[in-house]
Amino acid sequence: MTGTCVIVGAGNIAESEVIVNPEDYVIGADGGMDYLKRHGIRADMALGDFDSLGYVPEHHNLVVHPVMKDDTDMMLAVKAGLARGYRKFRLYGGLGGRLDHTLANLQTLICLAEQGAEAQLIGEGVRITAIHNGKISFDASHEGIISVFCLSGKAEGVWIRGLKYPVEDVELTSDRPLGVSNEFVGVESEIGVRAGTLIILWNC
Repeated sequence: MTGTCVIVGAGNIAESEVIVNPEDYVIGADGGMDYLKRHGIRADMALGDFDSLGYVPEHHNLVVHPVMKDDTDMMLAVKAGLARGYRKFRLYGGLGGRLDHTLANLQTLICLAEQGAEAQLIGEGVRITAIHNGKISFDASHEGIISVFCLSGKAEGVWIRGLKYPVEDVELTSDRPLGVSNEFVGVESEIGVRAGTLIILWNC
């Protein structure tokens, strides 16, 4: 599947933050429909229980879920994207506001990574992704702080190369924040894990 599944949720979004390319598939998740409408961005699907939006919008591809459900609207949108064959995701409106929703969206990143999909959660001046038994690379143009966390169990065989504090073949666990506050230093860099899942957060 070409293109990226872009999901816009009801959380905090800067005015010019959402970037949509012609080949992308856009899902407005509940209150995210308000942002899309205000900025004239097309939505290929409107999905959610629409408690944040306050009304059920008119849309040619409308999926309404009950308020009492097991998944968040963001997770339901992710499942809809996966069902359509998308393996790359950009998630907006998933940071700031309620802390429980932010944590839920971090879990959603982990879910995507463990299914072999690529995803970024974007907002509040940061980008966040998850990698599972794999690696991520950055070009030399990146600058600022980058942090690495293990949020479940342990991550074995972690390497960090090209950053201010490099490591090789270390273990990160969910009960010690050893990977916080590393720094880009103007060269190509790479973070990887042999066995496990990492959350990676950097300035944008």
